[in-house]
Amino acid sequence: MIPLADAFPEAVHTLKLWLDAAPRDGRCVVFCHFDADGLAAGALFGRALPLLGFTEVVVVPSGRDESAFSDDARQRLAALEPASLIVTDLGVNTRGTLEAGGVPTLYVDHHRPSGAPDDAFVISAYDWEPIPCSAWLAYGLLEAAAPDVDELRELDWIAAIGVISDLGENAPWPLMADAKRRHTAKWLKEATVLVNAARRASTFQAPAALDLLLSADGPKPLAEHPDADPLHAARKEVNRAMAEGRKAAPVFSEHDPDVPEGLAPDDLRFALVRVDSACQIHPLIAQQWRGRLPTYPVICANTGYLDGIVAFSTRSAREDVRLPELYQSIDTPGWNGRWGHGHDQASGGHLPPDVFNRVLDALGFPPDAHV
Repeated sequence: MIPLADAFPEAVHTLKLWLDAAPRDGRCVVFCHFDADGLAAGALFGRALPLLGFTEVVVVPSGRDESAFSDDARQRLAALEPASLIVTDLGVNTRGTLEAGGVPTLYVDHHRPSGAPDDAFVISAYDWEPIPCSAWLAYGLLEAAAPDVDELRELDWIAAIGVISDLGENAPWPLMADAKRRHTAKWLKEATVLVNAARRASTFQAPAALDLLLSADGPKPLAEHPDADPLHAARKEVNRAMAEGRKAAPVFSEHDPDVPEGLAPDDLRFALVRVDSACQIHPLIAQQWRGRLPTYPVICANTGYLDGIVAFSTRSAREDVRLPELYQSIDTPGWNGRWGHGHDQASGGHLPPDVFNRVLDALGFPPDAHV
């Protein structure tokens, strides 16, 4: 691990190299993940780049079942005809996006990378200590690259939403105390809950949350804005879905995972919780059971989120298990490399039921655990 203070200057240098390569008079597209951290990072770039001279900045969130490195995503981005591109909170992968076509592309991320594309500008904080989330990264990079742009300081609340969502209110972000003082912990938390609920709801209100992050003057104006009504409705729907999801009980694997030696400790067992919800509650359910089952990586499989697909999240309290390495060692023909990314203790994916059942078999679950 590299201390953040030691790694940061090189990251700022990478941003400046991208700024030198990106034409100010062309369209810059910012492609961000749809969770609160990704939306916050996207909004920070969306609001800051015009202050640095960019004449047109378009921020687009990823879809519910979209990889940044899929052909569909690549085509969607290319259709926007960007002169430059930022991809944030969506991972880093050798497959890349538009850099092969000559578009100056910057990746700003904190997940475990799966290689890096040629000809791209890559800022990956996965091996930093502490690991900053994408909004923390975005704000810090922009502030360091443009220290004389005072308007950037007014965007600290957006960064705080991303940090609180990904790392909690007590995260070691140096500006957290000042952000709470300026905007109050109450309203920062309220805005964070609303932005998170937006992407979890069955109606998928992430674009509405992004619009508010791009336009509001602070967390309180965001939460009280009439355009936030869909976010409040989303919050109620997600709360109802969570109340139902908490009723599900886990089942457990029965033997060691069938993976290469060294990827799984002896006697490692997984827990599986099944839910059927149109809301994206599977990460939350897995996280809650993680605290109750600290020796088990907990999988929450949701068969109601995407038609014909099992959406699943795994959360683990064990530092001796690196979930991406373990998952990507499991052979899933036609799906290898398309799932099992993320963090060492937080991973998952979207798989057809038969492929997901193949994963369960490899992890040691009995046939009656199949979806």
